[in-house]
Amino acid sequence: MAQVRLGQLLFYDPILSGSGEVSCATCHHPRFGTSDGLSLGLGDGATGLGPERVIDPDNLPEERVPRNAPALFNLGAAEFTRMFHDGRLEADPDRPGGIRTPLGEDMALGFASVLSAQSMFPVLAPDEMAGHYGESDVSRAVRMGLLSSEGGAWDIISARIESIPPYRAAFDAILGQDADIHFTDISDAIAAFIAHEWRADDSAFDRHLRGEAPLTGPALAGMELFYGEAGCSTCHAGQFQTDHAFHAIAMPQIGPGKKGRFETHYRDTGRLRVTGRAEDAYRFRTPSLRNVTLTAPYGHDGAYATLEGVVRHHLDPIAALRGYDPAQAVLPDLAGAEDLHALRDPAETDAIAAANELAPVTLSDAQVAELMAFLAALTDDVSHLGVPPTVPSGLPVDQ
Repeated sequence: MAQVRLGQLLFYDPILSGSGEVSCATCHHPRFGTSDGLSLGLGDGATGLGPERVIDPDNLPEERVPRNAPALFNLGAAEFTRMFHDGRLEADPDRPGGIRTPLGEDMALGFASVLSAQSMFPVLAPDEMAGHYGESDVSRAVRMGLLSSEGGAWDIISARIESIPPYRAAFDAILGQDADIHFTDISDAIAAFIAHEWRADDSAFDRHLRGEAPLTGPALAGMELFYGEAGCSTCHAGQFQTDHAFHAIAMPQIGPGKKGRFETHYRDTGRLRVTGRAEDAYRFRTPSLRNVTLTAPYGHDGAYATLEGVVRHHLDPIAALRGYDPAQAVLPDLAGAEDLHALRDPAETDAIAAANELAPVTLSDAQVAELMAFLAALTDDVSHLGVPPTVPSGLPVDQ
């Protein structure tokens, strides 16, 4: 618990960001189901929380974060061995650090788990936590490619933490008196907190499975549809309603897309960017449905503002793609953002449609309502420690 409580403070402390203005909780806050309530968020260069987040006119974001902030529920469970919408970080026992990452072998060493390792991505992302070039020592190191090397971004962040006496004392209790604090020690503590704080396995559905309080009425009918005629469990299988695999379901593409530093397109080809295999084009990881009622918007880019909207997308993905109304996306104002570029490109829409793997399903409005009732039965809105009133850095905490 000492590590968990330390991780809580680090999770909510903006000290980990280049500017000292963005914390992990900025995009993963319990008020928004451990996400941010936005289709595509704004990291460095914005202020406020959730849908109230606005740009800082004196430090404009370069672009939106290209993908929807994923929820954090149950990520401490052993079966969660792949992280992010494209699975670009995953456990791999054949790798020296037991982890595969596009950042290179040396960036995968020393982490206690993939959950710990995932924290290195947002702190090193300029549009999330690292910040603009020249804005801080962290952002300069990131833009120069100095990450895990001596004097790089990890060392700078670790030195910040070590210089704050309450953090130094907390790490003394975990690592030993005056032991060096490495970035992996920080990320391990954050992972321990996430695993403890958002373990969600006491929903109405869990109580039904344990025989304590059987589901009834629409929730029971929805469960029977989910595991039967509707075919949801083909992909949303297992204890947490995910097969941890990747599927193309014709999700509309909004926002800047996912691209490399010198690429200029607006598309997001999902798993293809990780594997290089053509058959993985537009495939994204099956999300867990635990607490899904709390985590709007939905889709890898948050294209759907409501849960019913994304459920109905699954009934006829290609028709939903071609008839998609972008007005439903929850996007904070950002001057110059090309949010609809991919949607207005017929060739890109055709490519997304051609990759679709999901066959149409016919359900009545009443059956959709029953599915919604079952999805609500997956809710276990836990938060054990909650949001700390203050953090050791003294920086403001998003409440």
